[in-house]
Amino acid sequence: MRIKLIYGSDTGNTENVIDNYLLSIFEPYFEIETKSVNQITPEDWTSHDTYILSIPTWYDGVLQSDWEDYFEEFKKIDFTGKFVAIFGLGDQIGYAEYFVDGIGILAKVIIDNGGEIIGYWPTEGYSYDESKALLNDDFFYGVALDEDNEDDMTHYRLEKWVSKLKEEIEIITTTKNNQA
Repeated sequence: MRIKLIYGSDTGNTENVIDNYLLSIFEPYFEIETKSVNQITPEDWTSHDTYILSIPTWYDGVLQSDWEDYFEEFKKIDFTGKFVAIFGLGDQIGYAEYFVDGIGILAKVIIDNGGEIIGYWPTEGYSYDESKALLNDDFFYGVALDEDNEDDMTHYRLEKWVSKLKEEIEIITTTKNNQA
């Protein structure tokens, strides 16, 4: 299964998570192509059926700068038939009222534009006040990582999330093959 991972990173934390954790966990199962959001072309959204998006949330719920620059274009993408998983970085203590808002901002556009979010992540074990990333009280739209306060949990959370995604993608693939 081919997956395109699109990310934004100003300080390097998101790139570090991708390079030091996520790729090594994913690569035994999937062919991953990574691309920075500031290098995206329209063809990048038609080349795959499954995507992983990564976004850190800045300050008071602001999108990372590359995602912010691209956001108007992002809102025009037709995600019909696409499956999208999201992971985001945030600070649940310093910015507790905006924790991983970027996940929710992207998720709502994807859903509004016909896509399907996969890889919901439990809210249990986090300490925050509010988040736009909430599907409901029990789940985020994607896995929330806090490199500022819980970097020791990153590898564990990503391993569990990738395992969950693997199961969901296998179901999607089986369903598609049965319909063909």
